[in-house]
Amino acid sequence: MSIRVRILIVDDHFIVRTGLRSLISTESDLAVIGEAAEAAEAIQQFETLRPDLVLMDLRLPDKSGHEVTRHIRLIDAQASILMLSAFEGDVDIHTALEAGASGYVLKSVTAEELMPAIRAVASGRRWIPSEVATRLKQRNSFEDLTLRELEVLTQLSRGLANKEIADTLGITEYTTKGHLKNILAKLRVADRTQAVIAAVQRGIIHY
Repeated sequence: MSIRVRILIVDDHFIVRTGLRSLISTESDLAVIGEAAEAAEAIQQFETLRPDLVLMDLRLPDKSGHEVTRHIRLIDAQASILMLSAFEGDVDIHTALEAGASGYVLKSVTAEELMPAIRAVASGRRWIPSEVATRLKQRNSFEDLTLRELEVLTQLSRGLANKEIADTLGITEYTTKGHLKNILAKLRVADRTQAVIAAVQRGIIHY
């Protein structure tokens, strides 16, 4: 009898967890040993169960999958984590891999595409599908925003005017306008609305 890969599923949607468990149960060499719907539970389950693989959602109610991945990798530097996400922005993908995930697959994949990814990451290999690699490559053509620019962009996404952003961040309106100019240039967009849309699509900010 083949050795089973023991899997912990982390996703805040019951239907998603149920679907994944059902799919995985059809594979003789894979077994779901636990589920978690939020970050704290995921970390506790990992410490208790020590699974061979964590199938991690990017967005959780209390923390991001990035943060949970970093925490788990502090517990076990060899932990195998496969990010399964509906988000395909280059920043989301880069952050997940930087946090310690060994692979990144989109929730639009089929079972035939997901199972090889699970097996690969569980065996210690990386798994970056072509569509994810393409998104990741796009990141290299953009200049990173500074921390202050990210703060301005976040306030912009909340619908604040320049003066309101300046007051919130404790800077002048003139400085705010300068940051906005840089943000538009770096995101290669023409106006504030396009900047927010581009930032959400790339995973720079989330709603």
